Amino acid sequence: MKVLPFYWKSTHLEILDQRLLPSRVQFIKCKTAEDVAKAIRKMAVRGAPAIGCVAAYGMALAVQPTAKFKPLKSRMGRLKKAASLLKAARPTAVNLAWAVDRVVNTVEGKKTSLFQVMTREAKKIEQEDLAANRAMGRFGARLFKMKKNVVLTHCNAGALATAGHGTALGIIRELWRQKKLKKVFVDETRPYLQGARLTAWELSQEKIPYELITDNMAAHVMKTEKVNGVIVGCDRVAANGDTANKIGTYNLAILARHHKIPFYVAMPFSTLDLKTKTGRDVPIEERSSDEVVKMGNVRIAPKGTKARHPAFDVTPVGLISGFVSERGVFKPRDLLKQVPRKGSSRPPRRAT
Repeated sequence: MKVLPFYWKSTHLEILDQRLLPSRVQFIKCKTAEDVAKAIRKMAVRGAPAIGCVAAYGMALAVQPTAKFKPLKSRMGRLKKAASLLKAARPTAVNLAWAVDRVVNTVEGKKTSLFQVMTREAKKIEQEDLAANRAMGRFGARLFKMKKNVVLTHCNAGALATAGHGTALGIIRELWRQKKLKKVFVDETRPYLQGARLTAWELSQEKIPYELITDNMAAHVMKTEKVNGVIVGCDRVAANGDTANKIGTYNLAILARHHKIPFYVAMPFSTLDLKTKTGRDVPIEERSSDEVVKMGNVRIAPKGTKARHPAFDVTPVGLISGFVSERGVFKPRDLLKQVPRKGSSRPPRRAT
């Protein structure tokens, strides 16, 4: 993948504006935590791991040397404000709060060099995510024993949604590298079209064969084509294994169960939220109805039309065949065996 979703430039962060893809490649220069929060909120950058990475750098920008502070009290107040702003930008993806808290924890008790310490930690989060993605790819590819597999994916869980490789799409990349992939069916992913605009773009860049389908074609494709597996990403996995992902994922899980097709979730451990007991407790972001009644700037529904836009849905754990993580593939019942000891709220360290 030649174009990454973000670049750290020592004094600022450059974020690829994914709203313009596939037509145009353009970057947004972020000099402050406020700039980063806006890019997240407006979906210039999206995908749980990528959001976590850029939020970590956003926290560092809150204490950059160019900012003028009165002593430590003022600087800590600035950090607290930036943390609240970034966490509120998109509440469903748990990586966001996880990354913000992790970076803040590195400067606890420190009075100097906050910017350097935080940028180092942000870089570490980025590098760990890339390593975890590659490990997930290797583990996930082992699930497919035969040659010429056909898989179906939803939304975009590729390089654009991570530090540069992909979770669900990382598995698909590895299948292609191992010559075990025939074709990918890509859900367009209404209403924001992350599949049509982003996943199709990534696959075309690497000449991986794919066919784009509208979301309501998935059942027909499962019935008439030999689909060997559905692979999706995730934005938050509750302690019981219920999984929040882009709206439309739940539909696919139900369809996959009916057609006896394995349904796999690519899950970096940073998306496992032990504080959220079940899917019922996951906050679901409700976005503007304009994204439903319009396609880009073109209105497709009558003026005054009321529309719902929950950005995510929750797939019950009982519909999930397995979780592909950087530590291996786990059945839902085995997932909690991998979490830290009782009383710890931090995710386990991620394999590198």
